[in-house]
Amino acid sequence: MTAMTTRYINVEDYRSGARRTLPRSVFELVDSGAGDEITLRENRVVFEAVRLRPRALGDVSSCDIGTTVLGQAISMPVLLAPCGYSRMVHREAEMATGRAAQEAGTVFCLSTVTSFPLEDVARASTGPKWFQLYPPADPDECRKLVERAKAAGFKALCVTIDGATLGLRERDKRNGLTVPMRITPKLLAEGAVRPRWAWDFVRGGVGRGGQGLAGSKSMSIVRAGEAVASVARSVTSKDIEFIREIWDGALLIKGVQRGDEIDELVNLGVDAVIVSNHGGRQLDGVPGAIEILPEVVARAGGRIEVLIDSGFRRGTDIVKALALGASAVLIGRPYLYGLAVNGQAGVEDVLRLLASEIRQTMLLLGYPTIDSIDAAAVSTPATSTQSPHR
Repeated sequence: MTAMTTRYINVEDYRSGARRTLPRSVFELVDSGAGDEITLRENRVVFEAVRLRPRALGDVSSCDIGTTVLGQAISMPVLLAPCGYSRMVHREAEMATGRAAQEAGTVFCLSTVTSFPLEDVARASTGPKWFQLYPPADPDECRKLVERAKAAGFKALCVTIDGATLGLRERDKRNGLTVPMRITPKLLAEGAVRPRWAWDFVRGGVGRGGQGLAGSKSMSIVRAGEAVASVARSVTSKDIEFIREIWDGALLIKGVQRGDEIDELVNLGVDAVIVSNHGGRQLDGVPGAIEILPEVVARAGGRIEVLIDSGFRRGTDIVKALALGASAVLIGRPYLYGLAVNGQAGVEDVLRLLASEIRQTMLLLGYPTIDSIDAAAVSTPATSTQSPHR
């Protein structure tokens, strides 16, 4: 057993390690939420109301946590969510994350606001990759970006719809943090007490902190800042219709928070939705994601796959979501913590820890496979009288 795996035995340990590694302003960029951070907290609190119900006499002499999402076989029901600005956390950013996903046998979803050109990220690993799209308002620019993703080999397109404007990120304002990152006296002072991060950031090239749309090589730092701001716009059914016309692969919608919108999304040709409140980083005061999940699953009725993100930290959290009908879970902050602490190896270890916790939970619950997990595995105030099944 290595010192790394001994010291970090769960996601919260990696969160503490990231806090020690990153400057305060950078850590809070990753860790904080919008407004009063009610939703940020609620994403965790709601898991407490979902109770596990072990099954007597379940044959778990073998246990397989592998599954499929949109026809893609993966080693565990955990995918790596799109996270912009990750160059601020580690110099290898999305390159390291993509390689870690490949090693773990799961999917990595690359953010539009990536630190490296999407083509470079695609070449860096051979594992399955999705591309997250903030649709540019200009149809020609949108088409070009989608065509780049297709040519690079991304297998699915994930359109984020909860970004009509940027969330009220008050901690970032207090910290004076901007994207792209500017080297300010405050950041220099914070970096002086976080020399490991400072050296990593300098080694990666100070100019690499400015993300543009899909990491365009030709984009200046100034234009990168404009591009980051430009992704904040409303996405309508007309946008989805247009994207469906120009993209012939799997299409996901990320940011769904209501069941009554599912019929329209199905009619638009969407293949899957991701129940998400953006990790509590956009509109504050909305429910925790897993609280909304049963409503969305019930309305989907098996017509499309339902995934979920926001607030997942434990294998038990993930199994609870599967029992409530999710096909899989996406994580963001947990792998960024691992990336901050130890680059690619840190991301791999976070995935290993979660896989181990999922397996342990299934063994103790009496469910030998992902497909065997059903609504009977949990109880909630909402499902005690009516339980939606997968």
